Amino acid sequence: MTLNILGQNMLSIPQRLLGEALLNSASEYPDKTAIIVKNKEYSYSQLKSSAIIIASHLVSNGLKKDDRVAVYMNNSWECIVSIYGITIAGAAFIVINPQTKADKLRYILSDSGTKVLLAEAGLKHDILPAVENAAELTEVIIYGSTDQFQKGSYPIMSEFEDIISSEISADLPRIIPNDLAALIYTSGSTGFPKGVMMTHQSMVFTSWSLIEYLRLSREDRILTVLPFSFDYGLYQLLLAITIGGTLIVEQSFLLPKFIYHQIQLYRPTVFPAVPTMYAMMIEDHKHSGISFNCIQKITNTAAALPAEYLPHLRTIFPNAFIFKMYGLTECKRVCYLEPELIDLKPNSVGKAIPGTEVFLLSPEGNPVSPGEKGILYIRGPHVMLGYWNKPELSKEMLRQGKLPYERILCSNDWFTMDEEGFLYFHGRTDDIIKSRGQKISPVEIENTLHNISGVKEAAVIGIPDKSLGEAIIAYVCLLDKNSLNEMTIQKACLDRLEFFMLPNQFIFIDEMPKNSNGKIDKLILKETYLILSDMLKK
Repeated sequence: MTLNILGQNMLSIPQRLLGEALLNSASEYPDKTAIIVKNKEYSYSQLKSSAIIIASHLVSNGLKKDDRVAVYMNNSWECIVSIYGITIAGAAFIVINPQTKADKLRYILSDSGTKVLLAEAGLKHDILPAVENAAELTEVIIYGSTDQFQKGSYPIMSEFEDIISSEISADLPRIIPNDLAALIYTSGSTGFPKGVMMTHQSMVFTSWSLIEYLRLSREDRILTVLPFSFDYGLYQLLLAITIGGTLIVEQSFLLPKFIYHQIQLYRPTVFPAVPTMYAMMIEDHKHSGISFNCIQKITNTAAALPAEYLPHLRTIFPNAFIFKMYGLTECKRVCYLEPELIDLKPNSVGKAIPGTEVFLLSPEGNPVSPGEKGILYIRGPHVMLGYWNKPELSKEMLRQGKLPYERILCSNDWFTMDEEGFLYFHGRTDDIIKSRGQKISPVEIENTLHNISGVKEAAVIGIPDKSLGEAIIAYVCLLDKNSLNEMTIQKACLDRLEFFMLPNQFIFIDEMPKNSNGKIDKLILKETYLILSDMLKK
């Protein structure tokens, strides 16, 4: 892809690459508002020109096709420009949650071999220790002044504002659909995050499949309160730009009343959220009667949407279709339920998204009958290439497909399928906890707890929770019963873990139950917790 191609009218060319969505929409709607963030509006032409400048800077400074570039920012205009600049430059982008602490940030940069990091100055306390002496990192581009960054063994420090105001141009590389578009890091069972490899082809296919079943159009205005590091949040950006719509960007749902004000102000038509957010809205509705008639579609994923939420959501969003969905990072989305069927199939997550197939197999690899539990497998162009630098883990998730050399995705989730082909989720086959829409490794939390002086043993489990998906429960044994308390341990965890990984409850016990191999028996811990919870409810 070169600059002379970027300047052409591309409306007649089908989208094959992620960046082409922006180029197409900017060509057709140059003056239309693409992004609204912090009460400021940006047009498609502004986004296109800014992204090309970032792409040109990266290439001029030696970035090669397929190199990895990380973005460590809160949801912002600069974050969006960075994502599209990276993809137009032919590199693979990595969006890292701004809550990520220095140790994990350093691990991701090292594991991915990141060449350039784009970050915001406000996160300097985690940036500096993460980038010092980074072997492969050649440049750090800071949004905000670099004056506050002390001199040391760091890569070149550049200012985002200086770059974006320049007139630099460069010949950009030719990209094809098979090229790597993104690494999306997700928690792994080993305690270290793993990078899900997604090509341009898979992400473009997924975008259009979602657009089709969500019935999106260029008239839609999508409000996102989800971080772009979360693939559910990232795809709100990709969808909005692909359809030529408008994305209204907020940081989070921590201040619901402010979000309600933004809905009234900007009149979005699409509102994606997770059950925890809907639960908060339902409580607010009971007290204030909030209602948003501008919303035409609401979507839910990350955890099951409880059937008892539906009457409340219909009152809060009287004109909206309700889309229940299920997915995993390794293929973005698996299935969805048509909103017209939500009362007929209230416990189902629907059927495969357009252009894909799903089926259930027993642990031995045999097909299961309708109503019988099986492990869900996914087949389609949206399936990942594998995990970056983790061939053995990739083999566990990617199995032999129906055709020679084809690979299908094993979800490691239990499902049943009814006679009509509708899917029902029944739980995970591995230890990964899914809470607040995020995959969480219990090992990572356990390692943090073990590093706290005075902790003898720790075990972390997930317990089903209607709004969270799963609540995180941490069992702790202390060397000295009086040495630590819950507040001290919670603070130590907050210093080292992202907020969504913090245990919802700490339980102190004298000894951990062990199995015959001497390992902590988490099944006993979980069963005991559920029995005690039931007793307390009675």
